[in-house]
Amino acid sequence: MSRPTPRLSLTRRALLQSSAVIAATSVLPSVGFAQSGGRLVVAADSEPKSLNPAIVASNGVFFISSKVVEPLAEASFDGKDGLAPRLATSWEGSGDGLSVTFKLREGVTWHDGKPFTSADVAFSALNVWKPLQNLGRLVFANLEAVDTPDDATAIFRFSKPTPFQLIRNALPAVTAVVAKHVYENSPDIAADPANTALTGTGPFKFAEHKPGEYYRLTKNEAYWGEGQPVLDEIIYRVLPDRAAAAGALEADEIQLAAFSQVPLADLDRISKVDGIKVYSTGYEELTYQLTVEINHRRKELADLKVRQAIAHAIDKDFVVKTIFLGYARLSTGIVPQNAPEFYNAGVPTYAFDVAKANALLDEAGYPRGADGNRFVLKLLPAPYFSETKQFGDYLRQALAAVGIDAQVVNNDPAAHIKAVYADHDFDLAIAPTVFRGDPAISTTILVASGTPAGVPFSNQGGYANPTLDALIAKANETVDVAARTALFNEFQQRVAEDLPLINVAEWGFITVARDSVLNVSNNPRWAVSNWADTALES
Repeated sequence: MSRPTPRLSLTRRALLQSSAVIAATSVLPSVGFAQSGGRLVVAADSEPKSLNPAIVASNGVFFISSKVVEPLAEASFDGKDGLAPRLATSWEGSGDGLSVTFKLREGVTWHDGKPFTSADVAFSALNVWKPLQNLGRLVFANLEAVDTPDDATAIFRFSKPTPFQLIRNALPAVTAVVAKHVYENSPDIAADPANTALTGTGPFKFAEHKPGEYYRLTKNEAYWGEGQPVLDEIIYRVLPDRAAAAGALEADEIQLAAFSQVPLADLDRISKVDGIKVYSTGYEELTYQLTVEINHRRKELADLKVRQAIAHAIDKDFVVKTIFLGYARLSTGIVPQNAPEFYNAGVPTYAFDVAKANALLDEAGYPRGADGNRFVLKLLPAPYFSETKQFGDYLRQALAAVGIDAQVVNNDPAAHIKAVYADHDFDLAIAPTVFRGDPAISTTILVASGTPAGVPFSNQGGYANPTLDALIAKANETVDVAARTALFNEFQQRVAEDLPLINVAEWGFITVARDSVLNVSNNPRWAVSNWADTALES
């Protein structure tokens, strides 16, 4: 069954309505215009602690590392099943769901000159993706062996039926291949220094990182892609202040800002600047969901009525219109609306209703004190996007209206991940979770129990629901597509009823670039793909 390409409808007067911006969403041709070589300077708003996408499958990591470390396949607008080959040239699942056979690209070398083989894929799958990766833990939960009959063949063997639909949908995000010879003697792969100075097979080599200033990637002259990469160098200039990106683009100090690093409020103005293009495409497989994570260890938050009250206290329409300026839409549940293969429109929803929220808190036994407050919560907004920070301020005010004193704690990315996902030092956290084409990829992990502490972007709120765990396990072993979809419909229903977390809004992103940058947004995960064909106009 082909995977439908999801589309996120961005509003805001049909995405600025200006003819210049509408034209800018088209992919620019490179034939006859591209100049071989050159340096592309890109805005980066954070510095991930680990750059290894085989361990931390997150877009902050992929944004840099996807140019260096490659997956078995990448998303594609026009490829079969929405995929384009990378380190694998073909993949086929068995009818019983117990094996998947990958044919691998031959003649590929690692950046240190050693050959890439099936042994690297087997090592990555068994020693990294399955035991260590935040997403791979679920996708490859039943992987028991990887046969390597020759250097160009890897056969994944599963102890229980595993849907080929899941494996196929997971390939771009979950299968970044690392070099066996780099990690095989490491006493702790997750903490290995190689995770911050990557060795890959990609079109660019990791050259250096100057903290607080930049990352530098240089051309891989031995890359397997004919005539690729086009660029000589990519510089990621660290600009944690997003407001600075627009000015840097206008001054031509940088040539590209992805993931809406140019604030949405600046788009109307900057779209009219000569020499700048605005792109709304290239994020179709990266739908973000603004999510309130809940620490169920906290007595008050373990009460369903309190969680329902918090949901009713949030004005989602206000959030979409005011924080996202219309470049989003409200969420109805844990699976976004632009995932028609799985989306269940019939789940319970929680309309904005302050009176109902107050009544539920009263019923739960939390009356207002003399100061008007019922209890105090520690609220940690994720520091990655201005929208998550702004929503933190909004949520504090919204909860104050129902007598909950939410005290905001702002951290840098490393401290936020440690506090929420390792130390569990939070009551509520605001996360920009990502839907990657299948509920088993970065969605079920948000509510499934049993994930060890320290795994980023997973259920670290202490929530445990045996019924949901059973549904997830069954879906991950159901080969029939229709039956698997039905299980995920039930999964969405139960999540909406029990509110282990609260989904508020869903959105795509905007890329802004100088018009000299060619081949922008030409696949559904463009910002986190390899940029092998990205070029600068001569």
